[in-house]
Amino acid sequence: MKISPCIKLKKIIFIGVLIAALIVTSGCTDTSSEDVEGEAPVESAGITTGTDELAESAGITITDGFGRDVTIPENVGSVVCSGAGSLRYLVYLQAQDLVVGVDSLEKKEAEIEGRPYALANPQLKDYPLIGEFRGKDDPEKIIDISPQVVLKAGTTGQPPATSAAEADTLQEKTGISVISFPPGSLKNEEQEAEMYSSLRIMGEVTDKQERAEEIIAYIEATMEDLENRTADIPESERKAVYVGGVSSAGAHGIISTEPAYPPFLWVNANNVAAGMGTDHADIAKEALVDWDPEYIFIDVGTLQLDNEGAIGDLKTDPSLQRLSAVEDGKVYGVIPYNFYSTNYESVLANAYFVGKVLYPDRFEDIDPEAKADEIYTFFLGKPVYSDLNGQYNDTGFKQIPL
Repeated sequence: MKISPCIKLKKIIFIGVLIAALIVTSGCTDTSSEDVEGEAPVESAGITTGTDELAESAGITITDGFGRDVTIPENVGSVVCSGAGSLRYLVYLQAQDLVVGVDSLEKKEAEIEGRPYALANPQLKDYPLIGEFRGKDDPEKIIDISPQVVLKAGTTGQPPATSAAEADTLQEKTGISVISFPPGSLKNEEQEAEMYSSLRIMGEVTDKQERAEEIIAYIEATMEDLENRTADIPESERKAVYVGGVSSAGAHGIISTEPAYPPFLWVNANNVAAGMGTDHADIAKEALVDWDPEYIFIDVGTLQLDNEGAIGDLKTDPSLQRLSAVEDGKVYGVIPYNFYSTNYESVLANAYFVGKVLYPDRFEDIDPEAKADEIYTFFLGKPVYSDLNGQYNDTGFKQIPL
């Protein structure tokens, strides 16, 4: 039976319409998973979309110490540390193996090395340069090294907004995530909170959260132990003390002091320079003569000066030679801890030595040198007390002959 041409034409048209309909239907099906005015995409069970994969590759978002939300890789494998104290904190966290570059101070060869974390990690000097010390970064050098994250300590005394702006600028110039934070300190509760928060933020970046909590707990337990040993000493029986030659951006003489010297606070000693309202102070020599403290402690970093610094002052100045502490032989050396910001392990070690000198019955179970190495080992992984004290002719934790 023959099929007429008309019927053939109708079949062809029908098949053409059917194919077109299938194409349109297929297109609609493909676009049904796209977002529509904020609605969640429609997906088949067990299927991951490209959007999900992008979110996973983007990493995690961390709020840094200046309130900046920064996205970093989920597993950070390389960092550089910018600013005073940043690399020290990283060593405390036992994350120094992540470092791929350092600033100019870390690479500097010096006759005296007063940073315990550098003594414990001499390999740090061999890393590529990221810029000048105190946070004066070179964006091009950082780009060349290509770390995944920059850990940037803010500058003490600088407004938070300024530190945040500096971090934003560095991040924009390098295209690398910059986590910034205030270093904090152990001088008061507010600065302690800043220090602990910064350690936790760095711990989150480097996957060392548990270690960050261990550090904080150790510091708190150590301060509590120091304070408990002397808390019940009546005010009238607390020793009058002074610390001179305190390092601050370099070595200084006898008039350089800290009115809130933490080792004195923690062992309840009477700091004759207290109440001056500053972290560091240069006092009048006449004031020291008037105070006439029973004990004088010398930051042995003063030995970097040509005339032995504070020790030379006590040896040669007639008015200072009449001080009770000098006449009675109650002058002692303590380890310098202000060296590219604060070396907190040395602060804590000094406190046990000071307590042993002032209140030997309260610290009879303490060997200050052994205690120092216990502290250094906890923070740095190595007992570096002997190496550190050797930088200063072994004058730390000793009576200084005048």
